Amino acid sequence: MVESEIADRIAARRAELDELEVQLVRQLDQVRAERDELAVAERVWKRMAEQLVAEQNAASPAAVQVVGRAVLLVPHRTARPGVGEDALPPD
Repeated sequence: MVESEIADRIAARRAELDELEVQLVRQLDQVRAERDELAVAERVWKRMAEQLVAEQNAASPAAVQVVGRAVLLVPHRTARPGVGEDALPPD
């Protein structure tokens, strides 16, 4: 009788551990999937940040030297209605 009770307890505990293993594997898969998603999000964020910096650098006028005098380079812009040359700074 004692031996069968011990065997039953061992079998019950083994079943509990098997179920726990299944749950942990499922949880580990979820953690790995979320980590992969975060890695992709980080790469996209970095790429977008680089693009924004490049766009800001292209949009902001750069100062250069022409015949010993500092001048601003004005990027080429497409014509917009109502915006003429007087929109540029006097310098």
